[in-house]
Amino acid sequence: MSNTTHPILTPYTLHDLSLKNRVVMAPLTRSRAGETRIPNELMGEYYAQRASAGLIIAEATVISEQGIGWPNSPGIYTEQQVEGWKNVTASLKKTGTPFFLQLWHCGRSSHTDFHPSTGLPVSASEIKLEGKSVQTPLGKKSYETPRALTTDEVKAVVNDYKNAALAAKEAGFDGVEIHSANGYLLDQFLQSKTNKREDEYGGSIEKRAQFLKEVVQAIQTVLPSNRIGVRLSPNGVFNDMGSSDYREQFLYTASMLSALNIGYLHVIDGLAFGFHELGAPMTLKDFRDVFSGPIIGNCGYSLETANERIIEGSADMIAFGRPFISNPDLVDRFKNSLPLTAEAPQSVWYDCSLGGEGYTSFPPAG
Repeated sequence: MSNTTHPILTPYTLHDLSLKNRVVMAPLTRSRAGETRIPNELMGEYYAQRASAGLIIAEATVISEQGIGWPNSPGIYTEQQVEGWKNVTASLKKTGTPFFLQLWHCGRSSHTDFHPSTGLPVSASEIKLEGKSVQTPLGKKSYETPRALTTDEVKAVVNDYKNAALAAKEAGFDGVEIHSANGYLLDQFLQSKTNKREDEYGGSIEKRAQFLKEVVQAIQTVLPSNRIGVRLSPNGVFNDMGSSDYREQFLYTASMLSALNIGYLHVIDGLAFGFHELGAPMTLKDFRDVFSGPIIGNCGYSLETANERIIEGSADMIAFGRPFISNPDLVDRFKNSLPLTAEAPQSVWYDCSLGGEGYTSFPPAG
């Protein structure tokens, strides 16, 4: 089937980057970095296998010890981690596929066991995540009530993001994506459900977006604006999120990001990851009205629905996550109308002890 039938397979120019297609590999936490959180050769092999994507966004990567909240996920805050990432980015440079790093701070979705030296997890306000449990290095534990960051501490975390972006540049990434979605720290500041602050970072829609704004501006001092993306999840319920004023908050935030001239907006508009049901779901068209730059849609897309969004003009690219786990050659399968390998079981997603099994072990189609 031709690329004219599948607009998602046509080339796209993302500012100064030439993408061979509009398929984005979404950031996927795979927990193969080990306790040191240093990227390794296996991770380089994994990403190189998936280089048929037009753009790859590497898995969420913590910006500091305080930001840790997931076992065996990679970091970008030590020299050893930067050196590890250099080997991974080198494997991608051979393929010509642009490679961005997603910057992550887990906030209240963490636990003291991840960072005993820094104590309780932090958030916008002292509001506990209502969930079953969190998987810590010492086993499953109940979520803790987080400590609210002071105003000065927020500014220190902004600097952590800046330093992480600088480290990503040193490691050879083409750009960064700021993870402001799925109930992690920046999302906790954005949403009224988790932000009850009365300082310059809370109390109104504009102030709740101030932290994200400062993070973007800080990273703009070390990277060009067109190499900075931001991810939002306006419909999401993951990590106990969902606010009554979600529509106003996210439209304002997208408009603010447009004014900051960021490289792209990555919107989890699909509902496959859960929906808070506080009103009508926000769509890519809603964001197209207020954001003037490139838009990536994400979550639960098929080849058909991806093409529909490109054709209607509400998205420029579509990100695929879980299909890339068991289909390293996903783009080639799309091109040749080949069936997709069934979704890999969740038991292989996050198990570092498995090594390449369920990670680099999926063969390409015949």
